[in-house]
Formats: sequence, C-alpha cells, structure tokens
Amino acid sequence: MHFRSWLALLALGATPAFAQQSDADCAALRDVVIDATSVSSARVIAASETLPAYCEVRATARPAISIEVRLPMAGWNGKYYQAGCGGFCGVLGRADAGSSWINAMRPGLERGYATATSDSGHHALGVTDAGWAYANPHGERDWGYRSISETHRVAQAMIGAFYGDGSSQEIFQGCSTGGRMAHMAAQRFPEMFDGIISGAPAMNYTGLVATKMSWLVQANTDADGNQILGPDEAATIGAAVLAQCDAVDGAEDGTIADPRACEVNYADLGLSNQQIDTLMKWREGPRNAAGDQLYPGGIPEGSEPFWWLWLTGNADGAGKVATAFATDFGRYMAFDIDPGPTWSPMDFDFEADPAKMSTSSGFYNSDNPDLSSFREAGGKMIVWHGWADAIVTPYKTVDWYEKASEAAGGEDVLKENVALFMVPGLDHCGILPGPGGINAAALDPMTPLEAWLNDGTVPSSILAAE
Repeated sequence: MHFRSWLALLALGATPAFAQQSDADCAALRDVVIDATSVSSARVIAASETLPAYCEVRATARPAISIEVRLPMAGWNGKYYQAGCGGFCGVLGRADAGSSWINAMRPGLERGYATATSDSGHHALGVTDAGWAYANPHGERDWGYRSISETHRVAQAMIGAFYGDGSSQEIFQGCSTGGRMAHMAAQRFPEMFDGIISGAPAMNYTGLVATKMSWLVQANTDADGNQILGPDEAATIGAAVLAQCDAVDGAEDGTIADPRACEVNYADLGLSNQQIDTLMKWREGPRNAAGDQLYPGGIPEGSEPFWWLWLTGNADGAGKVATAFATDFGRYMAFDIDPGPTWSPMDFDFEADPAKMSTSSGFYNSDNPDLSSFREAGGKMIVWHGWADAIVTPYKTVDWYEKASEAAGGEDVLKENVALFMVPGLDHCGILPGPGGINAAALDPMTPLEAWLNDGTVPSSILAAE
C-alpha cells in the first residue's frame, strides 16, 4: 500500500492537492516505460454526464492482458479504484459501456479516484466465449489471478507518472467473476487493496460452472434430449413459492426474505413426476452416487422470475446462460486436459470428473476461508449476494462466510474486517429487476466501504440512499 508519500504530507500539516493536468501530460503517458508492458494509446476523454474529464490509457501487460486506466484530469482524490470483469471476460471495459456500476470503473471515477480494469488476459467474442483457453495455460493463469496484480501494477505506474505520486488507498470492486477476483485479491494479494467489494462471488468455478451447472443441464434434459422445465413451469413454480413463502417472515411484500425458511408443497401444480424430479434436483444441488454433496446448495426459492435468463430460456429463445457457461468452461477451461469443442455438459461424470480439475482449481478458485493475511493487513471487505440468485447460488457464499468465521476464531472477529449482506429478492448481480424493482441500482456498497476505511464506521446497509 502506498502510504509513505501521503503520510509525509500529513506530517507537514498539508492536504494533498493535485493540479489540473494538461492534454500534453496525458499524451506523454504513451512514452512511459513499464517492464513487460507496452502502452498503445493515451488520450483525453471529455467530461460527460456524471464523469469528469479523464486521461484514458490503454496498455498490454505481456503476454496478453489488455488494461485500461482512467485518470481524472482534475480533482484526483489521491486514491485508486480497480474493477473486475464478468463471466469469462475478454471484452475490455465492457461494464463501462452500460449504465450499471457492477464491474465498472464508473463508481470510482465519479468520486475522483484513478481507476483501471482489464479484459483478464484475452480477447473474446463475448463473456460466455472460452475458446481462447483451449490448450492455453498462460491465458488461464492470467484469467485466474495474474490479471489482478498486473492491472494494479500498470495502473500504479501510470498514476505515478501522471500525478507525480502514488495512491494513498486502493479499492477493488467486482461481481460474479469479478467477485471471484475480489476474493482472489484478498487471498493472493492481501496487502494490495485496503478495501474490497465482492458481489455474488463465483468463488469456486470448478464446483459451480463445471459440476453444478452440468448437474442443472443433465437434470433438465430427458432421454430424447428435450428440456423438462421451461419458462411456463418456472412461472407456475414461482407463483406457488411466493404464495406459500411470502408471509413466512411476517410480511407479505412480494419478497422471500430467506429461502432457507421456505417449504413448498408442489403436489397440486399439475407438474409431472419427471418435472418434480428435476425441480428437486435443482433445489438440492449436485451429488454423486453415494449422495455426497459436490457443491453447496442448489437453486433458491424466490429466484424463479429470473430462471428464463439463467436456466430455462424464454419463449423467444433468449436466455439459458448457465448452459452456455457450462459448455465452454467444460470444453476449454475446466479440465487438466481440455476435451475440446465436441464436449457437452451432458458428458460430465459426477463420479470421476471432479478429480480431473486440479490444475484449473488452483488457478481459478478463491473460496479459501482463511483471510488471516488480509485481516492482519487491516483490509476491509464488503460481501453481498442476492437471495434470489439462480446461477451463483447464495448458499455457497453463506457457507464460505460461516467457514471464514470459524477460521477467524468466531463471527465477531471476522466482522472486524468482513461485512456480509444477503439481499432478499435480488437477481444475480442485480441484473434483472426483482420485487419492488430491486436491482443493482438500488445498492451502494461504495459509500459504506469508504466510511469504514476512512472513519471506522462499520457498515450497516448497502442500500442506496433515497
């Protein structure tokens, strides 16, 4: 962490102030020499809407990590904000092309932070495209963890060259794969970030995307290759869940506060025995022939309104993203020896295949509950997850938190550095609107994290202010 220059200023009773940077200062960053890195462009982007004018720098950390750094032209707050990326990544700055703050540099840039993100080490046609990983261990390593530290390294070099000083505080934010990266940062680079925001973290990709998503696909496919549960059944199941579980928490508000308290009778819904069997497998999660749970929990009650996007598709043929993820991950990323483009989630063997992902699990997975090094460094971490997440099960996050509490010596000890928020009715990363319209726009973990870091105020909520 880059405290020395900052503390020297404070010791003199001064407040850091950074002058307006010029267009020439920005253009000069094209000539900055950084080890194992090439800078391709540096240009000024004019202020727009909520964003200030900034210097946009594009660089590549070898072998293939594309990085974008955004440096405020004026009013830099002396701090740094790094964003993760979603799915298999591969599209530089994708999150900032939309309006959401998830995996975007926007929340930091709006507040005067120098910001950066990367494509995680490869170019792809979309976030479900994993063809880049075929027999490419360097690409898998970069996606797994190295892009985090390389983005930080390049960004810090640019910050120093542009402002003449390093950043005093560093924050990382990500959701889904970005949440996996957030946990990876806390574990592999415990002193790199002072504050971390982790949303709906896909902490264990081999367990989640290879094992669990293959389980979901196989459970929903009949002997003739037809889908068993579709969007119509999802609507029927969702209505029954809401009718029977909404009031369990004492309030009929269209939201299921905690699916673990939900018990549903599906007997009178007109579902076939085959459909009920699929539903029970989805609720239970993957098991082997001996009945051992291979990944914590299954599809939570209350997530049914979002099944079309993640699981069943809709009448227009859109959705079923989980199948796309499971397919490309199994073909090109999961196994020690890639099976290639003919592999299907229907080929996954729940007895033998979990043991065939040892190499990738070491690259990708960040669900180690031991955060002792991060806690000893004084880091603060906000973890959030929607209870209605149909693709990255919230039960895994709860399981991780319970194990992290035990590893820390108790939940009260863990709470000194980690705050967990489980949000009723919220879709995966808040992408689709849930009950009452709740989505990502209703959340603001940044403000409470800043208060926690800067004045010690422990977070009590991540809901955005009205």
